[in-house]
Amino acid sequence: MTKHTHIPDDTESAYHYQVIRRAIDMIDSAETPASLEEIAADMGMSPAHFQRVFSRWVGVSPKRYQQYLTLGHAKTLLSERFTTLEVSQSVGLSGSGRLHDLFVRWEAMSPGDFARRGAGLTIYWGWFESPFGPAIVMGTDKGICGVGFAAEMGAEAAFEDLVSRWPLAEFTEDPVMLRPWVLQAFGAGDGTLDTAPLFLIGAPFQIKVWEALLSIPSGQVTTYSEIARSVGSPRAVRAVGTAVGRNPISWLIPCHRALRKSGGLGGYHWGLPMKRAMLAWETVGAEH
Repeated sequence: MTKHTHIPDDTESAYHYQVIRRAIDMIDSAETPASLEEIAADMGMSPAHFQRVFSRWVGVSPKRYQQYLTLGHAKTLLSERFTTLEVSQSVGLSGSGRLHDLFVRWEAMSPGDFARRGAGLTIYWGWFESPFGPAIVMGTDKGICGVGFAAEMGAEAAFEDLVSRWPLAEFTEDPVMLRPWVLQAFGAGDGTLDTAPLFLIGAPFQIKVWEALLSIPSGQVTTYSEIARSVGSPRAVRAVGTAVGRNPISWLIPCHRALRKSGGLGGYHWGLPMKRAMLAWETVGAEH
């Protein structure tokens, strides 16, 4: 097995996410809403520089984005942008659905193949920059099978996290092979590909849950209990939560859009600050 070696040099997108991450910390610790000058000072930047960096990353002012990063934003999303999965699925994955947004197609590994824990499977991997910092991406010859983020847990832990899911597979570093799919999936493709294929490697129940997540439109959210109903197991909310947490293709299969019925964020495998930033990013996109 090829071991993790390095991540790419810091780029503009990774730097911008770190600014957002530090802003989240400041917003959480402030007793009252922080001003542009206060946040900029905490970032070690001038107000003008901070505003430029921030607005370039997210497309709105820091003051506006701060509203989306507050802990109460999840409740607002549930009240204003809740989606009923049965309706989403009945009309198909079109319109503003995730597959349409990303031009993604997917197929799933058979239960028998999954039970072999990756034996006989070659998985290619590479590090790429994303809007949320360094991303480890893995894929087979059929498509992307894993996406993880290093900003919160660190590069080595993120790499080992994905590798441990398919312990008997052979892992080969090959970012060149994956790059066209990754660029397409993150919306930076050159148009030479029609789709960014996903290859779902999981147990049958997990795959049903991940399929349900794919039907949540960008900028909207749902609840774990709603997902449980949509997959025909209304009492299996805890099992659904586990399946959501084990989603190996983060962001592309949007587990960050699953919230608690109470309006709480719930968990997020790659760190709650990442989940909040993703939800805020998509809210901005849905309003512009």
